[in-house]
Amino acid sequence: SFTMNTYLFVYDLIQFCGHSWIFTNMIIRLMSFGKDSLVDTFYSIGLVMRLCQLLSILEILHILIGIDKSRLFPRFLQITERIIVLFVVINSQEEVQGKYIVCVLFFLWNLLDVVRYTYNMLSRTGIYYLPLTWLHFSLCIPLYPLSVLAKAFAICVSLPYFESFGTYSIKLPFPFAFSIYFPYVLKVYLLVLFVGMCFIIQNLFSERKAHLRTGNIKKKRS
Repeated sequence: SFTMNTYLFVYDLIQFCGHSWIFTNMIIRLMSFGKDSLVDTFYSIGLVMRLCQLLSILEILHILIGIDKSRLFPRFLQITERIIVLFVVINSQEEVQGKYIVCVLFFLWNLLDVVRYTYNMLSRTGIYYLPLTWLHFSLCIPLYPLSVLAKAFAICVSLPYFESFGTYSIKLPFPFAFSIYFPYVLKVYLLVLFVGMCFIIQNLFSERKAHLRTGNIKKKRS
């Protein structure tokens, strides 16, 4: 419906503005301060980044209620990966927030999202540019695996701090006599992360093939 399409356009516009601000801020800071800007990336743009990622949870709801025709499971995996790495790993360990990997991770995320939300906004209005469509469905194929490697590296960097501080590790009292050592949980999640990457890459290739073929048909008809 027109109302739902307008809502989705506004949602994409808000996300585009947020990620564009983050991406532009990172580029300007890098050009102005050089390598010194990398260590305080989280402190300068972390709040907006967290807001954008929390807002992205709505995309799961959009698919569930049927106003977005994207596949649920791949989108769910991509969103939860970011939520876990950003809020559980990076946000909880101040020592990790100043690492260069955080800047790399944010750069990859925002580059992908600026292109994605631009494509989404235009498609809501019925506008399809073949170069933008190609960029949207092609850029994610090399950048998504790189972002997964960056997530994995961020988790590996955080492990010594989780071991030292005992963050999220839980020891249940008697009669349970059961404990959860969070670094082990993160190591298991690393395996899940790479298994999920294989599934998502396969989905990205199938989406690219379907949309670019459709775009070429539309171009020939026009």
